[in-house]
Amino acid sequence: MKTLNYKIIIHKPASQVYDVMLGLSDKSTYEEWTSIFSPTSSYQGNWEKGNKMLFVSKDKDGNLAGMVSRILANDENKFVSIQHYGMLKSGEEITEGPEVEGWAGSLENYTLTEADGDTTVTINIDAAAEHEEYMDKLYPGALQKLKEICESK
Repeated sequence: MKTLNYKIIIHKPASQVYDVMLGLSDKSTYEEWTSIFSPTSSYQGNWEKGNKMLFVSKDKDGNLAGMVSRILANDENKFVSIQHYGMLKSGEEITEGPEVEGWAGSLENYTLTEADGDTTVTINIDAAAEHEEYMDKLYPGALQKLKEICESK
């Protein structure tokens, strides 16, 4: 595993970026910026610390697929930590075995730092070597999309 880092400055207060990023007031804002990863990207669950969260999309056959995760921390407008511990495949949760053992326990952390009305979003995500190129290709575009959504509101 390697920790990948991404960062963007959004010209809006942290409270607004946090709300849009997590889709708290309107889930479609989360779905819009994460559509860079999958056009049907969404989540099931809520963002409270300790809760299970399913990050989902439809696979090529129309079945639910994605990640089984836990919210490790959620400090409103400042920090969100997600631990991935399983996968969803054809609607079934898989939390042990060879499909998940290489990356189970990986973290995805979002830090929001506000200064003078602008918010810097910093993402640190654990990724297996075979996913590094994919993440490096898509995360910058996803963050740019998040910036566009936030700044248009």
